[in-house]
Amino acid sequence: MQLDIDLEKERKEILNRYRGLLRDCRESISKEDKKLIRKAFNLSVDAHKDMRRKSGEPYIYHPIDVARIAAKDIGLGTTSIVCALLHDVVEDTDYTLEDIERLFGSKVARIINGLTKISDVYDQNVSMQAENFRKMLLTLSDDVRVILIKLADRLHNMRTLDSMKESKKLKIASETSYLYAPLAHRLGLYSIKTELEDLSFKFTFPN
Repeated sequence: MQLDIDLEKERKEILNRYRGLLRDCRESISKEDKKLIRKAFNLSVDAHKDMRRKSGEPYIYHPIDVARIAAKDIGLGTTSIVCALLHDVVEDTDYTLEDIERLFGSKVARIINGLTKISDVYDQNVSMQAENFRKMLLTLSDDVRVILIKLADRLHNMRTLDSMKESKKLKIASETSYLYAPLAHRLGLYSIKTELEDLSFKFTFPN
């Protein structure tokens, strides 16, 4: 019985966060935009339905919160919000890039592809010099929204890093301070840069 109550509570929380996302969108959002965001939200909920984060929370909290950062803190529009909601779908679930293109068009598919490529490139080039990696990130994506959504993704991961094991925390925190904070600075996102630095410092030098 407890499980049913918890699932019901989680369902309510997912809807609350979704409503929060709509509130965080620009005021000028049209009915069509809302439909598109709802479609991406529904797909993301379905794709991640059996997944949980290390904290035990439903995985879907993450893409919704990344979309909220993209909308509220970075001021991005509908296409980016849709991409933020879908940013882990191709990497982590059975949906393919072709599915995304069929359902949301080539622009969204291109951005999702860019986000997936960044993860691949980073995994293969872990020892690359930070400056070279930042340059490569900027050239890798012909659309700056790829980088902006990646920064929103990283910021949310840093805000929820507590549930990771110690070695992973340190790796992600140091990567954030030498890679993502300078990137945020370069793109003029000064408050995000500061928050990324503060959070990195908290995990790298807890004392």
